[in-house]
Amino acid sequence: MGAAAVLTIAASTASAFGPVPPANPYLGPAGTATMHGDAEASDTTPLPGVGAGGVDADFHEEGAACPTILQGADGFPQALCTKITDRAPEVLLLDPGNGETLARLDLTKGSLLGGVYAYLDNHDRMVTVDGSGSLLRIGHQRGSDGTWSLSIASKTDVTQAVTGHCGGGACDAVSSVSPDYQGRVWFATDSAAAGFVNTDGTAHSIVLAPGENVANSIATAPRGMAVATDHALYLLNADADGNPQIVWRQAYDRGPARKPGQLSWGTGATPTFFGPGNGTEYLAITDNAATKENLLVFDTATGRQVCSVPAIDGTENSPIGSGNSVFVAGTYGYPYPALPPDAGTSQPASAPISGGMTRIDVTDSGCTVIWTNTVPSSAVPRLSVADGKIYTFTRHSLLAGGSSSPGSGSSGLGSGSAGVTDNYSFAVIDADTGKVDTEQSIGATTVDDTLEMVGTIAPGRIQYQGTTTGLFRITPH
Repeated sequence: MGAAAVLTIAASTASAFGPVPPANPYLGPAGTATMHGDAEASDTTPLPGVGAGGVDADFHEEGAACPTILQGADGFPQALCTKITDRAPEVLLLDPGNGETLARLDLTKGSLLGGVYAYLDNHDRMVTVDGSGSLLRIGHQRGSDGTWSLSIASKTDVTQAVTGHCGGGACDAVSSVSPDYQGRVWFATDSAAAGFVNTDGTAHSIVLAPGENVANSIATAPRGMAVATDHALYLLNADADGNPQIVWRQAYDRGPARKPGQLSWGTGATPTFFGPGNGTEYLAITDNAATKENLLVFDTATGRQVCSVPAIDGTENSPIGSGNSVFVAGTYGYPYPALPPDAGTSQPASAPISGGMTRIDVTDSGCTVIWTNTVPSSAVPRLSVADGKIYTFTRHSLLAGGSSSPGSGSSGLGSGSAGVTDNYSFAVIDADTGKVDTEQSIGATTVDDTLEMVGTIAPGRIQYQGTTTGLFRITPH
């Protein structure tokens, strides 16, 4: 077990976590249908996790980084990975019994984020937009010989909606997709166009603001679609004529530059819907303010800022949101082996990983820090509202001093990084107190960097965790 976390506890009466957001009828099962668990990107799950006992961890080498691992109602896990050889995306169908790969399907290469964000629909099909500008629904089937295959069940061309603002060129690419509660598939692009594909296949989009960019995923809730650019947070919905419109916009402090441990100059967060009533009345992101980044909480309906409170040094992670509570994990100094082409230089150029995790509760009088710890999380944490535990990975250096060495590589996603002596442990944290229940080494090293990817908790207390070269399947011992 690693070093105990240093805690700062504020006086508080902890309430039960939840509720989880309402079930989106166009999504697969709650907790396993999107990278962040649900359409609202709450990073919660109604399923119990592996627990704080001993674990068995099987690693599956895929020759690809696998940031998105989802599971449909049929029980079959699916992964959207980026191959190391050519940086092109591929979809994997996994055996639910052991995590072995049953089938693969190559997709057309697009932008870096185009090989990351996808979801499973209510028919267990993976939905994504590939580099050809097509909205794909990818199904899986078993042949008469018993072998499995993946195939494109439907394809919708959305090129005009994505690049219509480019003056006839191909200047833009879809970075993420998510369904709303009417069946429209919303999307955002790298260059801050946003829109949706209707159920009839027609696509509509608008440009949020010239010169802005989107570097994270979108989230959808009954009140609309939330997207954060590198300048502002937006809520969108469809107007009376069936076109996308901006409901409200809130600019935030983007700071003087990108920080080390971030992939863009701006917020590192996918917007998170949460709340104690229906699970969506608040919307949260982090800003990029100098010294300490703030957690920003807004009223979903009006855009009114509920609070701004200093949280962490810097983060590339989406907050966890559940009930009145938000959990933010720091990634300041994390040594990414690759950066998007327009990321720019960071200030400072590099830094040791500072880590740290914070719980902040929303109250009638604003927001209050409940606890902080020093956990060096190396994955996007996931909260199980069933057991009250936060599941993540930690990264520790085996060198004297314990800080991971900063990386400066830019050779591509999944290639080598600095800190070759670092090791990674599976960690379980008590969400009430912030204390580390257990931290277990599972044999991962920098070769299998978890690279701030999300862990997915599946039924049966199974957790899947992507790395730069494949994925772990973790089960109770």
